[in-house]
Amino acid sequence: MNDRTQRAQHPRVAVLGGGAWGTTLALVSLRAGNGTALYVRDEEAWRALTEERRHSRSLRGVTIPESLFVSTDVEAVLAKADVVVLAIPTQKLRGALVPLCDLLLGKIVVSAAKGIEIGTLLRPSAIAEAVLADEASPVCALSGPNLSSEVAAGKPATTVVASRDAEAASSIQAAMIGATFRIYTSTDIVGEEMGGSLKNIIAISAGIGDGLGAGDNAKAAFLTRGIAEIGRLGIAHCAQPLTFAGLSGIGDLIATCSSPQSRNHQVGAGLATGASLEEVLSEMSEVAEGVDTTRAAVELAHRTDVEMPITEQMCKVLFRGKSAAEAVRDLMSRETKEKIHGRIESF
Repeated sequence: MNDRTQRAQHPRVAVLGGGAWGTTLALVSLRAGNGTALYVRDEEAWRALTEERRHSRSLRGVTIPESLFVSTDVEAVLAKADVVVLAIPTQKLRGALVPLCDLLLGKIVVSAAKGIEIGTLLRPSAIAEAVLADEASPVCALSGPNLSSEVAAGKPATTVVASRDAEAASSIQAAMIGATFRIYTSTDIVGEEMGGSLKNIIAISAGIGDGLGAGDNAKAAFLTRGIAEIGRLGIAHCAQPLTFAGLSGIGDLIATCSSPQSRNHQVGAGLATGASLEEVLSEMSEVAEGVDTTRAAVELAHRTDVEMPITEQMCKVLFRGKSAAEAVRDLMSRETKEKIHGRIESF
């Protein structure tokens, strides 16, 4: 057993990001026996976590243990960490990482975001690699069907840690796995991140369907056709096809499209009432990554000539004033195509 593996079994873990998912991952780390520190920017959130031992916006009924070190001082949180978990929304990740390069030197970095950066069209782990260059150990990505409230409450859940460096992924698996949080590893970091990111777009469409009362048949169609277009775009970027049949593909898609706890599902349900995107987002206390990811995914699909009809319709609803009901009608009236076995076919 080498030094990295020995260290990773009980590392000192720093989690950056005091949202529901960041706080949840800090709890996961703590339960796995690691010394854990959580960085939060907001003073109100810090007071709630340290004085009231609760999350200020989410995770109702979950008590924050006294043993979790919470601070608004990022240097104090990172000072002794071996592993750094980035629970920062994709569009803010680059800005958060730039001033931290020196502090992350030699640490294993794990991205827990699910999105695509507008402009660069990079996945979260690729953003981290671009910013950090050679300043850190290989970057990993964590992705799976993980509703934060359920994981925080200790309900059974599974996830995937992916990295091109199999040893790095195994180190994080050993460090973070617990009695109710099972971790698998993968070297297909592109596929795992693409599945986790793009499924948020499909969840918005599923929320629209639920909000319109379209029924379970429609939801099944959204999930099935959704994983097809997720897979097409992922494969176009050299992801492994079978990845999309796994936890961060169809698994994450099912959880996010089926649960009213999903923020992206909530966006779709709100749009179905006729509310504007601005009105829907103003009522939310956490970021719904699927909104910005939709815009980025459409551009990425156009660059690689990949057909993504659901994503295209969601982009028109979110940003071009199209009604949710009209988008559903247009999807249903698309030209029919033969289902070809052995190929990820179009809607």
